[in-house]
Amino acid sequence: MALLYDLLKCVGLLIMSILVQSCRMNRITILSLFFLSNSVFADISSILIKDNEVKKLGTGMKFTEGPVWIKKEKKLIFSDIPTSLQMEWTALGGVKKWREVEQSNGNLLDLNGDLLSCQHAGRNLIKTNANGEIEILADNFEGKKFNSPNDLAIRSDGEIWFTDPSYGLRGRKAEIDGKWVYRRKIDGSIKVLCKTFDMPNGIAFSPDEKRVYIADSGNIGKIRAYEVVKEGLLRDPLFEINIRCDGMCVDTDGRIYTTSRGGIHVYGSNGKKIGVIEVPEHPANVCFGGENYDTLFITARTSLYSIKINAKGHEVKSEK
Repeated sequence: MALLYDLLKCVGLLIMSILVQSCRMNRITILSLFFLSNSVFADISSILIKDNEVKKLGTGMKFTEGPVWIKKEKKLIFSDIPTSLQMEWTALGGVKKWREVEQSNGNLLDLNGDLLSCQHAGRNLIKTNANGEIEILADNFEGKKFNSPNDLAIRSDGEIWFTDPSYGLRGRKAEIDGKWVYRRKIDGSIKVLCKTFDMPNGIAFSPDEKRVYIADSGNIGKIRAYEVVKEGLLRDPLFEINIRCDGMCVDTDGRIYTTSRGGIHVYGSNGKKIGVIEVPEHPANVCFGGENYDTLFITARTSLYSIKINAKGHEVKSEK
């Protein structure tokens, strides 16, 4: 299958090259053919490693979410939302309780390696430093409590973008009249970036940070790709992907990995579907990790899974 894929792609590129040399096409048509060739010849077999399968690393949780790889400690941290616990996994120790929290969901490392967590019950965004000390980075907008911060992404300048649907309210009163996407600047100020989502959920930047991908897991049921412009304001979407999904991550080639029914759905940077990595349980979130950053760690309902693939995750590093 892989050989056939390579052969077809070579043929496609050869045809495109001949057409270009004929000088009968304008630049827009050439670019269109380029993206078309990528979408037609994209194949999940180019990402998967032969005979590698999704492995179950642990089970017995209630609803797992927010995996993040801690490179220095060679371990994974993830959330078990209903039990208000953060769990850890290591190759030697397996899965075990790490600490109690306030229903954390999405987790991420900041540029200094400190743990960032969105909390449902806490209705906040927190940072945990190397000494275990917790700092609340954001818990309100203009004096009103957030709904239930869900997931987050960080830029190389230190800005944190996060989503705030109402999933975690659980009977608590909403103080903000909307479910919005926010940005926290390094000076601590909070700004609304977008108000046009029903249930904003997973969020990730492209490797060059020129785009941001935001999932809506509510009635809209799409991933929207936006150009990131000055001051972070979002214009109309560049394109949309029709999938009701949850968390997501990107690899160094800009491919998008998102969680939805059936497994990990993989898309090219142009929004064209590449394929699905099947997972036994309905997944909620996914991240890259492992020694070479080429292993997908997948939180799926009661369990934690992993699979090593032929791609590497994008690591955000400080622009300084």
